[in-house]
Amino acid sequence: MARLVGVLGLARSGRAAALLALAAGDRVFASDAGAGEEVQAAAAAVRAAGGEAETGGHSLARLARCDVLVVSPGIPPDAAVLRDGALKRVPRISELEFAWRHLRDRARVIAITGTNGKTTTTALTAHLLQAAGLDAPAAGNIGLALSEVALREHAPDWVVVECSSFQLADIVDFRPEMGVVTNLAPDHLDRYRSVEDYYADKARLFDNARAESAWVLNGEDAAVLALPGEAEGTRYLFRVRSVPEPGELGAFVDGGVLTLRLEHGVEPLVRADELRILGAHNVANALAASLAAALADARLEAIRAGLRDFAGLEHRLEIVGERAGVLWINDSKATNIASTIVALRGMTRPTVLLLGGRHKGEPYTTLLPELRGRVRHVVAYGEAAALVVTDLTGHVPVERVDGPFEQVLDRAAALARPGDVVLLSPACSSYDMFANYEERGRRFKELARIDRGTRAEASHGA
Repeated sequence: MARLVGVLGLARSGRAAALLALAAGDRVFASDAGAGEEVQAAAAAVRAAGGEAETGGHSLARLARCDVLVVSPGIPPDAAVLRDGALKRVPRISELEFAWRHLRDRARVIAITGTNGKTTTTALTAHLLQAAGLDAPAAGNIGLALSEVALREHAPDWVVVECSSFQLADIVDFRPEMGVVTNLAPDHLDRYRSVEDYYADKARLFDNARAESAWVLNGEDAAVLALPGEAEGTRYLFRVRSVPEPGELGAFVDGGVLTLRLEHGVEPLVRADELRILGAHNVANALAASLAAALADARLEAIRAGLRDFAGLEHRLEIVGERAGVLWINDSKATNIASTIVALRGMTRPTVLLLGGRHKGEPYTTLLPELRGRVRHVVAYGEAAALVVTDLTGHVPVERVDGPFEQVLDRAAALARPGDVVLLSPACSSYDMFANYEERGRRFKELARIDRGTRAEASHGA
């Protein structure tokens, strides 16, 4: 008799996992506590494919009869449904693990994790491989579920998979041919008890390492260098500011030129100022992606061309436009302190910073070294506004704006002067006001493209 696969959560990855299980001949019982339009549509798709699905709650007895549970990364490990004693006896895996088991004999995998930069590095690595003529989709936490790739009739040459700590937490056998770690910094402290617990889930990337494994690591981040421990495989390091050690293999910047040093020798790629993506952190991302692509046997000329024409991703230091001498930049993906620090370091103009949303556990005082001398004014908004004001008052100009997002942008426009930047880099999640960071970023762009100077004058004039 076919096994019964339980799927907890019917967002994109859960829906794809359920359809993959059905395509493989398994029986499926999918369950989601939500009842919104997207969840209902996913449940309908599962039923249409021959599975069972429920919404609006969990039937624990039915889930307990499953042979395996595929758990959405959006469900925290301390969720009530997972604490049920009967369910604890059911083997639990992530959608990442489930999809990989269907792909492991069909496609090679590059897994990319880290605190910041992993989405850009994932997209850029896939872009470079595609520039070399390879079928190499970007999947995982970037939006395309790995199960959707596994459902394809023809497997790709490579799959470049962005892996969050939540996805890595429930792996068992997952073993990519290559792994990349961009950097590490405190994050998700609203879900993890400590930074160490968060890093421990990231370290699971190396659980099934073997001698043939290739690891692309940030050579300037001590936490990243320590993360693999004694894992087998060859380490390749990328560096932006420092010089490689003698005999070290990897990627670095030499006289402003992104450069590879591999077994066959040293190869210059492109000048850093030829990149179309902003900031020193994106030089690091480009080095990591170039190194991964080269190790996957992409042609160097294709890597060079891909680096020159990659325009970056939406919501990641995305230039929206300039109006009345004020540049508007959407960095809605900056959902933690570390990513906002990175964004601020990329600013070359005086900045009006929009900071706020749902608090994630880190003190905003951590931002102070980057705020001083760089930020003209902080506009605090959302659930975290009071904490932002408390942490920053007396150090930098900061004011709280209550009310809808339109009022937040109106105030930012009133504070900005010609030659300034208005930067949305919130250091918080979006869930207090928006469904996700994408919705927040799109709303910012819509509002930024309105002549906010005129509106702000009308709202705040004498």
